[in-house]
Amino acid sequence: MNRALRRSLFAVAVAGVLQVETAAAAVTLLGTGAISGTATDQSGLTGVLEDGVTLKNQIGGFGSAFTYTGRGLSFIATPDRGPADGNSSYIDRIYRIDIGVRQIAPYGTNAFQFTPAVTQTLLLSNEAGQPLTGSNAAFDATGSTDSLRFDPEGIRIDACGTSAYVSDEYGPYLYSFDLATGKRTGSVKLPAKLLIDAASATPASELSNNAFGRQANRGMEGLAISPDGSKLYGLMQNALIQDGALSPTNARVSTNSRLVEITLATGALREFYYPLDAVSYGLNEILAINDHEFLVIERDGRAGAAAQFKRIFKIDINGASDIRNIKSLPATEIPAGVVPVTKTPFIDLLSPAFGLAGASFPEKIEGLAFGPTLPSGQRTLLVTSDNDFFANQNSNIFVFGVDAADLPGYQPQQVRSCK
Repeated sequence: MNRALRRSLFAVAVAGVLQVETAAAAVTLLGTGAISGTATDQSGLTGVLEDGVTLKNQIGGFGSAFTYTGRGLSFIATPDRGPADGNSSYIDRIYRIDIGVRQIAPYGTNAFQFTPAVTQTLLLSNEAGQPLTGSNAAFDATGSTDSLRFDPEGIRIDACGTSAYVSDEYGPYLYSFDLATGKRTGSVKLPAKLLIDAASATPASELSNNAFGRQANRGMEGLAISPDGSKLYGLMQNALIQDGALSPTNARVSTNSRLVEITLATGALREFYYPLDAVSYGLNEILAINDHEFLVIERDGRAGAAAQFKRIFKIDINGASDIRNIKSLPATEIPAGVVPVTKTPFIDLLSPAFGLAGASFPEKIEGLAFGPTLPSGQRTLLVTSDNDFFANQNSNIFVFGVDAADLPGYQPQQVRSCK
């Protein structure tokens, strides 16, 4: 079924019930979809990875980074570094994911069945055509951006629709990729305070040998682009080492994190203070509502019935302090004179209203994307999970409808022809 027909069916089906539904909730779980953990892609790769189990063309991990193309029900995603925590030669890639939809009940929770499918696979490489890999064996101890070790955690399409910006947790770094070839085309400079100076293939070594920069496996997890495409927003998963991140035994003790704004045309930077709700939580994604408001995933590290905190917050950077000149933050206290981002609860994914909580709820809720706006004016919001390449776990997509009144400043991303 072509994309235009899928979009038409989705619009007609949902519009038909919304015209007669006058008491719809502000946020409605329209339905869910999943891609099997055993599904394979179009990469053409054969054989298994070093774990002896995972196929080289196995689909997984794409819930880490997920974004809308602006066309129909078509999205792109990039899996993270692959299975075995970087101990495999998994080649990084970008997926195109098209979603089919069918109404199965009157409007309400789970009224629609969504069927996502990977329809295109693009292997990623550096400027010289060398494959980028999640393998720790490819790390560069100098911290060079020429390293082939790559851990994609955020993806957003540029204003022209021909390239994608991807955040790399290992640096962290920000790169651009050609969506036709998969080749890296550039690098966006980030503040030096985010970078470690002693990279290692072993997370424990990184923590022991660095006094500043991102924590091991706690880099730039979230990436947003402003609706006009002029600015990127990189969200650190947890506190920087110099920001009181760790106890003497390397336990996480900080509730602060940094949000970095980069103006693409000039390289101008700003940084904002984001307060976590608890030291055990982390940040996983950021999505622009407009040029100053965003949605952010904040969650615990628990799965199934043990999960307690899986929330999406709406934040506002208007009025927040620029903290780029503050070299070190306290572990928990907000420094005198610093105004953090405004933070408001938006969606509790474990709310009984959605019926998602329970034994099968995934640990890693990591992706956010707006989809098409419905004829009713509702915005579609897609939330994705990362299955860590476990073949017995699906990659989940939860599709919500959000009333326009709850996103009054919403501006869709502008994707225009730049020829």
